[in-house]
Amino acid sequence: MLQGKKIVLGITGSIAAYKACYLIRGLIKQGAEVQVIITPAGKEFITPLTLSTLTGKPVVSEFFDRRDGSWHSHVQLGIWADAMIIAPASASTIGKMANGVADNMLITTYLSMKAPVFVAPAMDLDMYAHPSTQKNLETLRSYGNYIIEPGIGFLASKLEGKGRMEEPENIIKVLESFFAERADLQGKKVLITAGPTYEKLDPVRFIGNYSSGKMGIALAEECAERGALVELICGPVGIKANHPNITRTDVESAEQMYQVAKKIFPDTDAAILCAAVADFTPAIVAENKIKREGNKLILELEPTKDIAKALGQMKKQGQVMVGFALETNDEENHAKEKLQKKNLDFIVLNSLQDEGAGFQHNTNKVTLIDKDSETSFPLKSKKEVAKDIVNKLVSIIK
Repeated sequence: MLQGKKIVLGITGSIAAYKACYLIRGLIKQGAEVQVIITPAGKEFITPLTLSTLTGKPVVSEFFDRRDGSWHSHVQLGIWADAMIIAPASASTIGKMANGVADNMLITTYLSMKAPVFVAPAMDLDMYAHPSTQKNLETLRSYGNYIIEPGIGFLASKLEGKGRMEEPENIIKVLESFFAERADLQGKKVLITAGPTYEKLDPVRFIGNYSSGKMGIALAEECAERGALVELICGPVGIKANHPNITRTDVESAEQMYQVAKKIFPDTDAAILCAAVADFTPAIVAENKIKREGNKLILELEPTKDIAKALGQMKKQGQVMVGFALETNDEENHAKEKLQKKNLDFIVLNSLQDEGAGFQHNTNKVTLIDKDSETSFPLKSKKEVAKDIVNKLVSIIK
């Protein structure tokens, strides 16, 4: 799974830096191309000459070449890589990553990295257990980074406990599993709806909701990263979806979303209906701005077309449909009712009763419900929630 993969390996100031040599050899034996970035402290533990000899590439450490002033582009490295591994990752570097302290080449590359990032901590047991380190690791997880937990054993301090950098062969296995998983939607076509819809009252006003589109965009990127060709239908959303496998169609109203979804759905393998589509739209849209007249404005609303129900009726053998239910009361019963009525394979339930879940947040707390089972997850970043949802989708497609 690592054949041809481009790996940026970050090395920091830790006695475990010697393990980076074994990690490089293992990656190259698997067919990967490795570019090392080392912090100034890291060079105190292992020399750039050793690392360059193993990788066949000059080691990057400083922003500028001291001889001719040429610039090492952290941006280009962020674009070049298929993955970044920071092993060993010291407590200092983890803190800088969590807080955006871009004072060396490794951190600026991390902040520019478009590929997934894996962090293998290495430090004394008390440093690892310290609340600040644990908080920083949790922050990195919330950003979507993958933490490769350290092992328990004999440490450089002569103490024994949790803090040993994971062994190189196990780090390689983590990467192999990751890239194997990344290909589990290869060749599949997935329709995803995201964001709110705006239902016009007049040329300047609309009926809408608080959806930011973050969950739908996270799902689109997760599916695309796993090999799917994604047809993303977005309501008014300002967030960009960054992946070449994503084709985006922007719409405004529920009617427009309905028409595009109905056209695209027959040629897809799956649909994830994440958009917060308006249930009602004004019966009459005023040609001019409605003026403030009288004490009341009475609006006549009519139901919008039910996109999930329509696609559920069109659904063919082998197609998979995923719905969303954002509820404020009697959540589980409402979700199960929607699951059956819309002909969904499973539904993603979240509640506005849960702090940190729902509209506008960067986190979500969901329960995945199908006709036979329910699986609840704790509060996670929407990127991690997207992974849980797509894992369930893949299990059904397979």
